[in-house]
Amino acid sequence: QVQLVESGGGLVQAGGSLRLSCAGSGRTLSTYALGWFRQAPGKNREFVAAIIWRGDSAAYADSVKGRFTISRDNSKNTVYLQMNSLKPEDTAVYYCTATNGGWSVTPSAWPTWGQGTQVTVSS
Repeated sequence: QVQLVESGGGLVQAGGSLRLSCAGSGRTLSTYALGWFRQAPGKNREFVAAIIWRGDSAAYADSVKGRFTISRDNSKNTVYLQMNSLKPEDTAVYYCTATNGGWSVTPSAWPTWGQGTQVTVSS
């Protein structure tokens, strides 16, 4: 069974950058699609980005396209989310997720989740 642990969240000013990491354990993530979702207070969990197992194809929510970059290092069993030009509306708990099926923008399609890391962007 795969366990995921996120790190790298924090408080940053608008326009700043953060890099989130998500380390997997229990088994190799090299054949899994990996993703990031986020959930702001009072809102539903929403898709942010996903990357397929080879790492050569990724998808992004329109709201983060051009500002966020998802990447993976299969040798470290880790997925990253580089977040640049952060905005106050990016404030949320960010969750890492994994599936050995096809990726999806729907949270229920992803069976494995980390505990989340808080990102707060001040104006």
